[in-house]
Amino acid sequence: MDDERIPQGAPELSVPVVPERPRRRGRTTLLIACAALLGAVAGVCTGYVVQADREPTALPPLSLAVVGQAKGEGPEVAPRPQDGDLRKLLAPRPAGTQKSDARQGWLNQYDFANGFKDPRWMFGQLAEGGFRRATIEAWRRGQSTTEVQLIQFRDDTDSGSRKFLDGQQSYMSDSDWAGNDGVPLTGSGNGRVYVYDKPHTEAGYLPMYQARVLAARGDIVMDIRLYDTRPIPEKTAMSLAKRQLERL
Repeated sequence: MDDERIPQGAPELSVPVVPERPRRRGRTTLLIACAALLGAVAGVCTGYVVQADREPTALPPLSLAVVGQAKGEGPEVAPRPQDGDLRKLLAPRPAGTQKSDARQGWLNQYDFANGFKDPRWMFGQLAEGGFRRATIEAWRRGQSTTEVQLIQFRDDTDSGSRKFLDGQQSYMSDSDWAGNDGVPLTGSGNGRVYVYDKPHTEAGYLPMYQARVLAARGDIVMDIRLYDTRPIPEKTAMSLAKRQLERL
């Protein structure tokens, strides 16, 4: 078109561009793909047929060294330790006494720790030392009360029982406790008998005298506590401790 026929100032016309349609794949390509697939399948089937017609190939023998059987008797099996009843190790309750209303029998770790001023701290110490179980027996006669506790630990080397014993004996000489170093318990090797220097006093109550015996034999700690409104003779605590030690 000549430029003279287009009036000046007329808007330009935009001609839309029509995208070219993609060419379809011919049937030839599809036929080639199908033929290739059928050929692969036929090859696999032929391989299976040929393999099925063949005789099975024997596997090579395994070369393993022959281990001869050992002669003689085998090692002796160590006998399994039998857990006895810890309560049977408690000395018999003396004649003329009555069973106390205090706690009796088995004590787990939580109950045993609650018998101390700082139960949480004691619970941790027992866990570290390998606490296993404990039992207690208590009796009374008049105004006197006696408690015998046996505490067993798991460590076969007795380190748990010795650690607990040493920890208890370490503070017994303080003024808040016995106030003295005690005397050795004959025949124990590590036990001591403590008779408190001063009674425990509280307004409205009679003075309470105390004595305590601590000893360990093997994995068991013996803890005996005596309470009375009258002074406790050392020989009384010593006699009871010796009888209990013989049971262990």
